Amino acid sequence: MTNEAMSPLRRRMIEDMTIRKLAAKTQEGYIRTIKNFALFLGRSPETASLEDIRRFQLHLAENGAHAPMLNHSVSALRFFFRVTLGRHDVIAHTTFIREPRKLPVVLTPQEVARLLNAAPGLKYKAALSVAYGAGLRAAEVVSLKVSDIDSRRMIVRVEQGKGCKDRNVMLSPRLLELLRTWWQVARPEGWLFPGQNPVNPMTTRQLNRACHTAAEAAGIERNVSPHTLRHSFATHLLEQNVDVRVIQVLLGHAKLDSTALYTRVATKTIRQVISPLEHIALKLKEIRPPT
Repeated sequence: MTNEAMSPLRRRMIEDMTIRKLAAKTQEGYIRTIKNFALFLGRSPETASLEDIRRFQLHLAENGAHAPMLNHSVSALRFFFRVTLGRHDVIAHTTFIREPRKLPVVLTPQEVARLLNAAPGLKYKAALSVAYGAGLRAAEVVSLKVSDIDSRRMIVRVEQGKGCKDRNVMLSPRLLELLRTWWQVARPEGWLFPGQNPVNPMTTRQLNRACHTAAEAAGIERNVSPHTLRHSFATHLLEQNVDVRVIQVLLGHAKLDSTALYTRVATKTIRQVISPLEHIALKLKEIRPPT
């Protein structure tokens, strides 16, 4: 299919996504999915039949697409056919895949300290400290501006986090001290963590690479990313008996179920639970090994 034939349809889809204020990355992903669908068909996607959609989904699955990618393609197809084309009949023939929920990797406080101390430079130490100290996502860390640090109220303002929502998180005195040191050294004016070109912020890829480097230098063999620090933040707060609803607000979770996952990895909390076996221990008959 030629670009000329695709252009009006693509423009209409982009307009539909813009009207609904879909995030830029979501728009890029949806357009990429529909483009791949068109390449798979060899013709305009607006002519696709229900069988074509089924074949495309089967094609993705057979070529090793994992559950998040398959679900993303379903979202893109649903938007394209339901909103842009007004073909609601397609919705019934697309299904989301239930993803297995795995326990997140969580570092101990000692491991976090070693990782932060091994960060390759003050900028990355400060950025990774924000990820752990305030529980921010990597994209939220790199999007911070100097003006988002409110030392008077001791909060960090997170603008347009996941789900296009603003929220405030706490600013610890130690984190403020570290950020002030970073500011005194680098004097950033716009972005708190500018990239190589100060006009742009540091990229999430740069932050991820620095995190991997620090983890390796700290002797941490598990797969670690900035999101691991966010997981560790939530788990350590839970182990400090902070209410899970407060943690939900700090993380910016829309549903409490997402935050409740950390109750499964809070090992300190789990260890403090007394097994019912202990309550009946005195009533159990003593069992001696056979002589």
